Amino acid sequence: MAPSKEVAVVGSNALASIDPDQTLKASKALLAHIKKAAKETSKESTKRNLLEDEDEEDTPIWLTLTTKRHIADKARLQPGKIPVPHSLNADENSTICAITADPQRAYKNIIGSDEFPAGLRKRITRVIDFGKLKAKYGQYDAQRKLFSEHDIFLADDRIINRLPKVLGKTFYKTTAKRPIPVVLSAKRPKVDGKRARRDKKTAKDDGVNAGTAADMAKEIEKALSSALVSLSPTTNTAVRIGYANWTPEQIADNVDAVVTGLVGKWVPQKWRNVRSIYIKGPNTAALPIWLTDELWLDEKDVIADQEVEENKAEKANVGKKRKSLDAGAEPEPAAPKKKAKKEDKAAAESNDDKLDKQIAERKAKLKKHKAAAAKAMDD
Repeated sequence: MAPSKEVAVVGSNALASIDPDQTLKASKALLAHIKKAAKETSKESTKRNLLEDEDEEDTPIWLTLTTKRHIADKARLQPGKIPVPHSLNADENSTICAITADPQRAYKNIIGSDEFPAGLRKRITRVIDFGKLKAKYGQYDAQRKLFSEHDIFLADDRIINRLPKVLGKTFYKTTAKRPIPVVLSAKRPKVDGKRARRDKKTAKDDGVNAGTAADMAKEIEKALSSALVSLSPTTNTAVRIGYANWTPEQIADNVDAVVTGLVGKWVPQKWRNVRSIYIKGPNTAALPIWLTDELWLDEKDVIADQEVEENKAEKANVGKKRKSLDAGAEPEPAAPKKKAKKEDKAAAESNDDKLDKQIAERKAKLKKHKAAAAKAMDD
């Protein structure tokens, strides 16, 4: 399969986006496979499995992106969102829980005011700040209750990184209801086209840094129409892009938007660091969308066999005297010198007069003992 319609320039980050025809083809095949598997399962099963989804509406479609190197940058590992043309939270009957910064009352008054859109206000059934969330929902049973009471969770981007310690595995074991980051703070005014810094003294006096009702509503609508990006320090990243009851065209549109945003913002070195892109269901095989032609980022990443053997030899000879590798120089025979010293020492001891005298005396004693023994036998 070709990596894309256009050819990438070696050593650059410029590359055409994924092939839309290939994306649409994979989307049709994946949705057809999920529908076929669902029909076969319903025919074979005689008892209802409460753990399975009742219909295709709750069956998610995932986009998986594999990089050549680990994503280790802390700034990139923070939760984020990518706007998509088809919202994953479009159900108007779904309930929303907003987790805000302190104090809770200020944000609750803004959301409950007449300036806030009425349709969105009805969906937000709970507003809680980080302090009360930490105090009331530290136990597992309370976390499960909160998890089941709401369909969508939004969290202020200022406290989003502190939520995993408070909400634990109940929320972060899966990505089904992970809090989506949203900007609820007041926007700084622009001066000469740039955002002015916020005055710290004014912030301390006010105590609240909340945006206006219109700005907060706009940010919440933007978060609801976005795909959650939650990276981990690995080479694999999964993003939910749709559901099995969607059309292939909707899946393809969201795939293109997520890939463009993910590679452009979250992947270091962009397309040069991308190895493969797939789409899959919860229990299906991954269908390829894009595959790279280059296995490594740079030529330095590829080590020749000869270099590997030399590296092994150097590690094995750690602590020993390194031999000269020059063609004209001869290695110094360190071991033979020690052996020569031992031989010289043995030769010196063998020529010692004292040693010869001791040997002669011992032979004389042996002769006397033999003579005595022979005389005793004759008697």
